[in-house]
Amino acid sequence: MRLRPLFTSATVCLAFVLFVVRAKSYPSTKVQIMVATSAGSNPDTVARIVAPGQTQAWGRQVVVDNRAGAAGNIGAELAARAPADGYTLFMVNNNHAANATLYQKLPYDLISDFAPVTELASSPYTIVVHPSLPARSVAIR
Repeated sequence: MRLRPLFTSATVCLAFVLFVVRAKSYPSTKVQIMVATSAGSNPDTVARIVAPGQTQAWGRQVVVDNRAGAAGNIGAELAARAPADGYTLFMVNNNHAANATLYQKLPYDLISDFAPVTELASSPYTIVVHPSLPARSVAIR
């Protein structure tokens, strides 16, 4: 009877050690951040700010790969078809969710092909005019 709790504790400890060893081995090769917009866009800029820090933290190269076109659907399809091994990260913006309502058929499933990891940034939009114009606000109708 006394061996059973000991065995259970040993099993939990072994599982934890295996988890830690596995976690420390990631990444074992380069990591790709796929961006479904063009170079210089907000998602691209954020990815290029994050990549050097992740390269330094992980000790493995993190590269940004722009796959723009079709309102982000080209990059999204490539990311969805990449192996689910954590070596392809997909940087998206709000058009990724909007595409599910704008297109009748997408080559990926918005819900089952992607798992959210974190929000890295938010980007508000601002309307500006030349100071000589009398406009000072935008009426919402």
